[in-house]
Amino acid sequence: MNIALERPGQPDVIQLINDLDAYQKPLYPPESHYGIDIAALSAAHVLFAVARDEAGTAIGCGALVMNPGYGELKRMYVRPQSRGQGVAAKVLGFLEAEAAACGCAVFRLETGVHQPEALAFYARAGYARRERFGDYPDDPLSVFMQKEKAAA
Repeated sequence: MNIALERPGQPDVIQLINDLDAYQKPLYPPESHYGIDIAALSAAHVLFAVARDEAGTAIGCGALVMNPGYGELKRMYVRPQSRGQGVAAKVLGFLEAEAAACGCAVFRLETGVHQPEALAFYARAGYARRERFGDYPDDPLSVFMQKEKAAA
């Protein structure tokens, strides 16, 4: 597997994002969807990583939006047939390392209450629940989490 920063506008990556949307949209009402689109993922202050298998097929992705004071994880997704192989953990670690190299020491995210696998994954990765942040509304379907990079 190879993980690298890539452009999100590639057809196979767009399909990953579409697959993520197809999974999440039935779980929540439209007003509780906070995913960002391809244009936003392409912004200069966004780190977008793609995991590819040995054949070069995109199997997972994730983004880290670099905000003043923290980076926010967005659009983490691994194809169902590639789960259980550590892809998500490797993408997350890659994004955290890239952001840390840019001086980011605080990582935050919003996910939903109907995604227990995601909640468990982030907890295993060292993320703890916190109050809402940024421009998110007070939404009972949202869970907010944060992790601080350990001092070297």
